Amino acid sequence: MREAITRRADAIEEAYEYMLAYAAQGLDGESGGKSGELRGYLDRTDAALTGLAGAYAALVEAEQLLPTDRYAAFIEVLEEDARKAQAAVRLVMAQPAISSQLIDNLNASIHVRTLLTDLFVLDEALKRRTVGSAPSPAP
Repeated sequence: MREAITRRADAIEEAYEYMLAYAAQGLDGESGGKSGELRGYLDRTDAALTGLAGAYAALVEAEQLLPTDRYAAFIEVLEEDARKAQAAVRLVMAQPAISSQLIDNLNASIHVRTLLTDLFVLDEALKRRTVGSAPSPAP
């Protein structure tokens, strides 16, 4: 289950990195091979965002991560942030031509950046957790 979530997060991060390079090219619209490549990254991001919060919730339940209520609260935040980022991605995907400026604005979007930060927080929180583990007491 963690591998599936890692694949989703990787797809989102890879798209962000690709879009940084795309934005730096100063393109007025899609051209040549860049068109299909960019849309492929956007499609993978859209797919990764669909059901992302539910995948994390299922992981927390399957691995009995404690305290469950803390994970659930953050997963609610992730769900809202993913919804907003996905709306932005889908708006960009709906355009017949995607300029570097549009992608630069998408990358700069607080929704996309917040989503990435959410993923980094969850990744770090899950790295050292084991099934049924509770947080270690403070020293």
